[in-house]
Amino acid sequence: MKKFLQFSVAAAIVALVACGPSAEEKAKEQARLDSIKADSIKKVQEDSLKGVAEKAKADSAAKADSAAKGAADVKGAKKK
Repeated sequence: MKKFLQFSVAAAIVALVACGPSAEEKAKEQARLDSIKADSIKKVQEDSLKGVAEKAKADSAAKADSAAKGAADVKGAKKK
């Protein structure tokens, strides 16, 4: 009876291992995960670049406004 139980346990272990994913399935899953990761990184980079461009645009507009204000102040000071 003990040998039968050992054989049954061994057969169950072999069956569980045989039902696992194959190397090809593991490679496909890894490729899918890598693709998702690459897409995520690309999106973050695009969002980051978009944010930098918007900040640069806002900074240049603020600089232009301050330059225009400075020029107006200089003109106002000359009239007095």
